[in-house]
Amino acid sequence: MNCLLLPASNIVESTAYIDDPKQIAHIHQVLKAKVGDRLKVGQLDGNIGSGVIDSMTADLVQLKEVVLSITPPLKLEVTVILALPRPKVLRRLIIDMTAIGVRDIILINSYRTQKSYWQSPMIHRLDEFITEGLQQSVDTVAPSITLKKLFKPFVEDELPSFIEHGAIVAHPYSVCSLTEYFRPLKEHDSHRATVSQKKNFPDIVFIGAEGGWIDYEIELLKANGCTAVHCGPRILRTEAAVNVILGQWLL
Repeated sequence: MNCLLLPASNIVESTAYIDDPKQIAHIHQVLKAKVGDRLKVGQLDGNIGSGVIDSMTADLVQLKEVVLSITPPLKLEVTVILALPRPKVLRRLIIDMTAIGVRDIILINSYRTQKSYWQSPMIHRLDEFITEGLQQSVDTVAPSITLKKLFKPFVEDELPSFIEHGAIVAHPYSVCSLTEYFRPLKEHDSHRATVSQKKNFPDIVFIGAEGGWIDYEIELLKANGCTAVHCGPRILRTEAAVNVILGQWLL
């Protein structure tokens, strides 16, 4: 935890309290903080700053001199549409995409998504994983997450309205490479100051789960405005593909 994220109800003027067991354990066991030490904190959906430990017990930490004056980093102007992966992989991906700064996440069904994944308890813990990602990256604003269980109706009826600047789908057997796709976009945006201003970059990124997309899904996506791109000669795991592709917005 590089920042302790607190709900607005835990902050009153220049004081705050921490009662989350995981955060308290982190303060005691990892930070080994004591009374008088300053902690980096943030208000959920608000600013980032710090506070001084006024008192602490095994289940409560009181802060004083709380100042929240730093605005959170801007989100990347991109929506990631991810084929629902195995539950354990889902946790890592939500944490990573939140930390990278993805604005919107859509979890969608695919041919290779097992039906049992939609009944996993992990689906009900997404807020927990988002909090982990925010505290890792020192952010306070959560991405939106939407569940779409029907692939074809979403692609045909909803996807076109999402696309403003372009859409890509990761597919290891495509003709166009990620480098080739982004080269002219980077040249166009080379004069811009921040990653959040890469307005010419695609709005939508489709990434498959284990096994990737089947040919029917790729053809349907291409017919509805997506460009298939590959990340090179190696077939990557979903986690690696997410980081390679979204890294284009961070570079």
